[in-house]
Amino acid sequence: MGWEYVIPGYLIAAVAIGGYTLQMLRRGRALSARVPEERRRFLAEKADKT
Repeated sequence: MGWEYVIPGYLIAAVAIGGYTLQMLRRGRALSARVPEERRRFLAEKADKT
């Protein structure tokens, strides 16, 4: 009924979305490491100050 096309299509889409997600996470970590210490903002710091 066409499942031989549907399943690979979903697999390709899942791999593409997963790969893009990993790429964005790695890029975000690399960019966050470049932010100076005094300019970093985290939710944990706000909780500690109150």
